[in-house]
Amino acid sequence: MSTAPAEAVGPLMRGVAVLRALSDADGRLSLGELVRATGLARSTVDRVAATLARMGYVRLDAPAVTLAPRLMELANAYLGALRLPALLGPLAVQLAEELDESVSLAVPDGDGIRFVHQSTRRRAMSLTFRIGDLLPAERTAPGPLFAAHWTPEQWAAWRERRAADPEGLGFPGVPPGTGGRFEERVDRARTASWAVDDQLIEPGLVAVAVPLRDPAGLPLCALSVVSHTSRHSATSLREAVLPRLRAAATAMESALAGPPGAAGPAGSHPPELALAAWTSTSKQELGAEFVESLARGLTVITAFGPGRAELTLSAVAEATGLPRATARRALITLHHLGLVAAEGRAFRLTPRVLALGCPPLSRTTLSDIAAPHLAALVRTVHDSASLAVLDGDAIHYTARVATTRIMSVNITLGTRFPAYATAMGRVLLADLPAPQRAERLGRTALPALTPRTVTSPAVLTDVLDEVAGQGYAVVDEELEEGLRSIAVPVRDAAGRAVAAVNVAMHTTRRTLAQCRAELLPELRATAAAIEADLHVVNRFRRSSAV
Repeated sequence: MSTAPAEAVGPLMRGVAVLRALSDADGRLSLGELVRATGLARSTVDRVAATLARMGYVRLDAPAVTLAPRLMELANAYLGALRLPALLGPLAVQLAEELDESVSLAVPDGDGIRFVHQSTRRRAMSLTFRIGDLLPAERTAPGPLFAAHWTPEQWAAWRERRAADPEGLGFPGVPPGTGGRFEERVDRARTASWAVDDQLIEPGLVAVAVPLRDPAGLPLCALSVVSHTSRHSATSLREAVLPRLRAAATAMESALAGPPGAAGPAGSHPPELALAAWTSTSKQELGAEFVESLARGLTVITAFGPGRAELTLSAVAEATGLPRATARRALITLHHLGLVAAEGRAFRLTPRVLALGCPPLSRTTLSDIAAPHLAALVRTVHDSASLAVLDGDAIHYTARVATTRIMSVNITLGTRFPAYATAMGRVLLADLPAPQRAERLGRTALPALTPRTVTSPAVLTDVLDEVAGQGYAVVDEELEEGLRSIAVPVRDAAGRAVAAVNVAMHTTRRTLAQCRAELLPELRATAAAIEADLHVVNRFRRSSAV
């Protein structure tokens, strides 16, 4: 990298280095490993980690530092400004369903590519890339399509990189490999307007890609169909999907030609009038451990988003509430780091922003998100807590943190219980549309598991109506004698209950009144924290339950 400008913000550069190191290490490193990976002093790494933790971007699980879901707001700023995932994602999902193959969207980044959307078909042999991983252009299907328009300077940079790293060891997202005869593939792609990957990324993986062009004819991104050699050869895949792939690309180009959407809200940093107060309070609480210039610099990234793809310095300062001089220095630094591009007076984010945690966080599951919040809940209430999803007529435990007691509730991950007799099940059943809930209850047997189990469909319907109205459920010795549980829903951004969180205990631990008074507020706070992380991670994707 070139020498940093005199006005560059050193703490911001060091903070970005720490985030990149964590991302390259799949999201988790010890403080000592971060020192070795970044070359920074231990005291500097400690301060950077403390600041990132204050922002909610990492968790400090001594001695480890772990990327936290909220960091995805940086990637979301780029993806929102890009428009491609939001605008073309539904079309990609439709294409994947029609072809019964995985479909991806990729953008160019220097002499590599980054995937920005995937619609994956669920099979035992799963074909998925991590969103945001940098892949070498010469070993992908989209790469030749982008390289067909490279300048001589870009070709020179590619040849220099290849000479220095012929095996592609600088690309942690893929196994080593060469991807030979790239220039011949580029020549074919320039003429044919399609390209294939015949097991260049990994043995068994084949793909075909076509470009999506802007009005000037330059490729904005590439649309790919990915398969496995057990289903297709590279040639048979191209023959099977190319006509439909080109038709989909034409439809996507038409969608991109439409008017841009309205500007969305800025990222989840403190509101502009509160940013100065938040950083001041953080500085007072953490002292020298809080690096204010790092926090403010990363906040600049979140100024971009839907309808805000290009911003002037004044617009960035207004969106973040930062002084113009502070915003200017941050932009100079981000430009030096390759995270921001400048065109005249306007600035825009580059795909390199995705390197700040997006690859490991793009595979975060709901269970991953819930686990640290459940642990915090258990430390507060001193009883076991779990997360479960509705699976047919049962609930399926996907995350759990147990308390340490002589007598405790013994449930393991993967356990299934009938939904009608559990607090979490009733929370999830209560959220179903009335016709779907009635149909489900009509087909489900309701055997008595204890003398207290509700077995009447009519009574259970009334109970679920009450649960829906109050937003929580309590089940007292209906699943098992001596077991009491209280649960609340976890909702996605659309307001649908996608999971439930509970606290379970022996009946001697708390009365029903104590459960409502002591546990319900804590449960609701935990669910809200899980939802906040879930909404950030799922803004341009969907988390699986496990």
